[in-house]
Amino acid sequence: MSGRGVWLRARARLWRFPALLGGCGEQAAAYGRCVAAAAAGPAELRRDVCLEEFRALRDCFARAAKATPK
Repeated sequence: MSGRGVWLRARARLWRFPALLGGCGEQAAAYGRCVAAAAAGPAELRRDVCLEEFRALRDCFARAAKATPK
């Protein structure tokens, strides 16, 4: 089995990533603000602090990936 096809498919998916991110700018910005606020100060960043924002970003990516043709 050739691994070349796997790399070509992976590269095609990564090639679409910037366009998907551009369509989810509001959610990405909200997640970034949440992470920056959670990481500020002496307290360390904890898991699931920004879970709601992350889920909104993930859902936006999923919708955008389904809507764009391959």
